[in-house]
Amino acid sequence: MTKTFLSRPAFICAAGSSADTDSFVNNLKTANRAGIKKVECSLAGQSGVKSFFVGKVDDSLLKPTGDKYNTRTLELLNFALSQLKDTAKTAVERYGAERVAVCIGQCDNGSALSFAAHKKFFTDGKFDKEYELKMQGADYVATFAQKVLGTKGPALSFATACSSSASAIIKARQLIESKLADAVICGGVDIASDTVLLGFDSLEAVSHNMTNPFSKNRDGINLGEGAALFVLSRDDLDNQKIILAGCGESSDASHLTAPLADGSGARSAMQKALDQAGLKPSQIDYINMHGTGTRLNDSMESFGVDLVFKEYKVPVSTTKPLTGHTLGAAAALELAVCFYAIKNQFLPVQGWDGQFDDDLPKLNIVSSPDVASEKPLQCCMSNSFAFGGANASVIIRTE
Repeated sequence: MTKTFLSRPAFICAAGSSADTDSFVNNLKTANRAGIKKVECSLAGQSGVKSFFVGKVDDSLLKPTGDKYNTRTLELLNFALSQLKDTAKTAVERYGAERVAVCIGQCDNGSALSFAAHKKFFTDGKFDKEYELKMQGADYVATFAQKVLGTKGPALSFATACSSSASAIIKARQLIESKLADAVICGGVDIASDTVLLGFDSLEAVSHNMTNPFSKNRDGINLGEGAALFVLSRDDLDNQKIILAGCGESSDASHLTAPLADGSGARSAMQKALDQAGLKPSQIDYINMHGTGTRLNDSMESFGVDLVFKEYKVPVSTTKPLTGHTLGAAAALELAVCFYAIKNQFLPVQGWDGQFDDDLPKLNIVSSPDVASEKPLQCCMSNSFAFGGANASVIIRTE
């Protein structure tokens, strides 16, 4: 098995960014939910306006990209790219641009531009001459990153809903193992657009309160936006001494949105990640749970964790109450949480009401800043379980 190293992550979300990691880490330690804001949204043709709690990035942090299609997705991605450029440059100089690939997960790549264009079409009978379908092409985020960083290897985009950036990171590892690349810019980006918010609301999956994962009172998701990227490489390019130890994927092949209720799909992904890493369940020091706050997703993940870890009560938490569910960026962002948990030796605290659902297997949820790990944090798992039963688990550890 080829050893693959993770660089320091570059990221931006409602809980902070790689430009100020001290504040980000402090928010994780204290379950600071100040980044979750109430926003209003509507779509053309709908009557009235709906409001939602959303993990929004401060507009002042984002700058126009100069790209022909300047979407918010690209602005978020560009922030992360600017934070990653030095490590990416090191990779290009060491391996050559042709040996550096890009793998990025995303879901919404510009629906706001598309809706504006269609509104004009239905009003004026024609599109703006600047409007092109390719502005929403699934490949656009990866090719944009390739252009910004000057890489010339494969550029791949992934859209497996909430596990998109996990799929991207896993494929990045496979590209290196198969000798198709020596380094890969990998991660994800997504926005909480009106389309996304109202789409999830139509599925009755969105909470109109602050999300409350694993609580008996949970009633849905708070969505969010953000971007998170790593350089995955054969060598430890920035001396972080963190490796991508194991990855596991599974497919429920059961339902378009609902997961397998018994947690067997989640269990399969977690067990595959453990097997690839050559680890026992007792060697995992912390799990960042998918933990969306919906009735079904939290239930099946709890059962899945119980099936794999059994009597070993590994500390767990979900950080989505702090960031919102960032969809295509979520897996990479939560891997960044694991990265800093190891680097700073702390357990991320979950924001919730503390009223555990007794119908679920009992979890060891980190609910207070006073909870300390019983041993040094060396190995963390991050779970991502998406619509369509697209399940992924990723393990990182110290070298």
